[in-house]
Amino acid sequence: MAEQRSDIWIWALVIAATSSVVALAVMQGHRPESRLTGKPAPQVALPLLGGGKSAIQHGKVTMVDFWATWCAPCRASMPRIQKVWQEYARAGVDLFSVDTDDPSPDRDAQVSEFLMQNRLTFPVVLDDGSAEQAFSVVSLPTMVLLDKEGKIVWSHVGALNASREGDLRAALNHALAR
Repeated sequence: MAEQRSDIWIWALVIAATSSVVALAVMQGHRPESRLTGKPAPQVALPLLGGGKSAIQHGKVTMVDFWATWCAPCRASMPRIQKVWQEYARAGVDLFSVDTDDPSPDRDAQVSEFLMQNRLTFPVVLDDGSAEQAFSVVSLPTMVLLDKEGKIVWSHVGALNASREGDLRAALNHALAR
């Protein structure tokens, strides 16, 4: 009987802990992503994969995408991001694709291999943590959209699914029309 009671308490604790984790995950997925909207984007210049340096250009609508090679939701989003970028590049939209993997001696090779394996052709900058900090990125993937004046007009945390791709396209069209 006493053993049965301790089993009940253990299962009650497991259920309570699981419920708490699920509730936090749901809240994380539904938190307002507009906390950055309307604010000017920070000035960021980072090393470009393959050499050189790249910075966010004012005067252009820019998608800023934070990701890492180990991030499954990032990998799921990347084909959509590539497709949207290729379609909107003709209209002058830039993509500032920010790899946030930990710096290591073979990081360039690993990121290049990752891009090749996934048939991704967009340019990538390598973050040392400064861009993540400047944009207050707390979760991957994170995407922000900047208007021509460099203000954040849209943001999204999490995988870019079909619905959110529609939202991104609407935000791009609005930003380009201004």
